[in-house]
Amino acid sequence: MQYPIKLLGIGLLAVCWLAACKKQEVYREIDYNRISAIVKDNYNLSVFAAALDRTGMGETLQEEEGPFTALVPSDDAFARAGLADVAALKARSAAWVTGIVDYHIVPGKYELHKFPYLINQEVRTRNKGKLYISRWIKGNNTILTINGARVILQDMPASNGHLQIIDRVLEPYAHAVLADAVTADTLTLFAEALRRSGLMEILQKEGPYTVFAPSNAAMQKAGYATIQQVKNTDPAVLRVLCEFHICNDLRFINDYLLSIGASNTGSQRMINSFTATVTLLPDMQTPGEYRGITLRAPGNLTDISIIRQDILAGNGVLHMVNDVLRLTR
Repeated sequence: MQYPIKLLGIGLLAVCWLAACKKQEVYREIDYNRISAIVKDNYNLSVFAAALDRTGMGETLQEEEGPFTALVPSDDAFARAGLADVAALKARSAAWVTGIVDYHIVPGKYELHKFPYLINQEVRTRNKGKLYISRWIKGNNTILTINGARVILQDMPASNGHLQIIDRVLEPYAHAVLADAVTADTLTLFAEALRRSGLMEILQKEGPYTVFAPSNAAMQKAGYATIQQVKNTDPAVLRVLCEFHICNDLRFINDYLLSIGASNTGSQRMINSFTATVTLLPDMQTPGEYRGITLRAPGNLTDISIIRQDILAGNGVLHMVNDVLRLTR
């Protein structure tokens, strides 16, 4: 009768030993150098850490080997985007947060300091969206940008990839082509001018393009008060206007800040072969730095301001301006 009891005792010991081993296994598997662990361990990345938790991506970045490259906006970057804290993030829809997180995770290990010194090199994100990475030399500094946002801390190593800390939240683009982006935005008069002139078809092509789109107020100031007035205008006249607002490059505003030299003045060639003068705007809070650009054409009496910038589409980028570029006065 004692033999089965001994076996039972041995069996219980084996179960306990296996359980202990499993606990040790679990303990050994915790890696505090994973991307998600590093994000959570940095107090100034708290909003992105909350976004990772809310979407389940935090678990993915902890458990999966990857490699991944995480583009992590700082808390200051989220504050500039209107999300001052974790509570503000929670007020956003789950779909919006998921889109933001997926757009900031890139499959593969990208060491940005090894990228060529080129403008807007394309990579694809987890949700298959396009990102554009530039590596610049400005004075004695090497500066990296992603969709025009600056990388403020680069190539932080993790056991399953890298982290790149950026100064702006990157918005996934909603439109595959600029033609749809212009039509969907509050640019009805300029959109009608593009359609009437035949240039809307160009903005449906692969590109890339940059469009400096006059706001409705800018178009009205130029004499196009209503959609009907645009429709009544000679298409050739509208084509001249529209061609002076499109260029065959992809240019974020930061690209101008980093490429223009000590004179603080450069130029942008448009598809009509004419150029607009680009002038850097000094940042009054930080001497020696610049916060934006203005444009001016031969027919403009005053500088034109950018009122919305870096609206990305699948084939280029859109900037909204407060006046029309004019060839003649």
